[in-house]
Amino acid sequence: MATKTADAEPKRVKRAVYEERMAELQLELVRLQYWVKQQGLKVVLIFEGRDAAGKGGTIKRITEPLNPRGATVVALPAPSDREQTQWYFQRYVAHLPAAGEIVILDRSWYNRGGVERVLGFCTPEQHAEWLRACPEFERMLVRSGIILLKYWFSVSDGEQERRFQERASDPLKRWKLSPMDLKSREKWVEFSRAKDEMFAVTDIPEAPWFTIESDDKRAARLNCITHLLTKIPYEDALPGPISLPPRPPQANYKRPPKDAHKVIEQRFWHKHA
Repeated sequence: MATKTADAEPKRVKRAVYEERMAELQLELVRLQYWVKQQGLKVVLIFEGRDAAGKGGTIKRITEPLNPRGATVVALPAPSDREQTQWYFQRYVAHLPAAGEIVILDRSWYNRGGVERVLGFCTPEQHAEWLRACPEFERMLVRSGIILLKYWFSVSDGEQERRFQERASDPLKRWKLSPMDLKSREKWVEFSRAKDEMFAVTDIPEAPWFTIESDDKRAARLNCITHLLTKIPYEDALPGPISLPPRPPQANYKRPPKDAHKVIEQRFWHKHA
């Protein structure tokens, strides 16, 4: 029997399999959103993990088929001077869902347990208070009727470095490589310890952490969405096909000539045979 070498390329989900399964899952996400709206549910999805772990790509695939009026992505910038004087959770509370809404937090109040803790953006006292308050805050959310799901995207240091190098060389992805990413790149062990400390306190029965292995981005997306669909019981509330009546005649209207408006140059068009 052949043995697997240490540097063998790991098997990844094939694109054809990924696209077929993703199409099925996205249809289920649409069904889920109709159910959330119909039943007046309130859903919060937290996406955390190391930089370049694949959170953004998964969020994109979740929101692609959804009605943006009921599915909002929240990615807050660094707090302003005024926000720094507020209760730590205050600026996140403003984005919590009303009935029938799904809110996705692309990073969340867990910034304090990770980047703020490791890079010194909060004091040890502030961090200790956050560790005490966070579980109670989340229990309050759950008691209020919010469905709270927390996902941690786990990526190996080798794969993270490969993705960082790709971002550095690709002008279309370079915006993803922030100065904060470069700082965190130097502190792999420190972030690991902070994550372990955070999990020990915030992995509570009311709102447990779910870890997504994300070295294979396609597998991570499929696994995350599949799990999400199992954690929110729903029924198929998708409306049936709509039969559109014939368009009524549009009388008494004459379109102005095209040269009456500024029409952009048609640089691309379909050439008929």
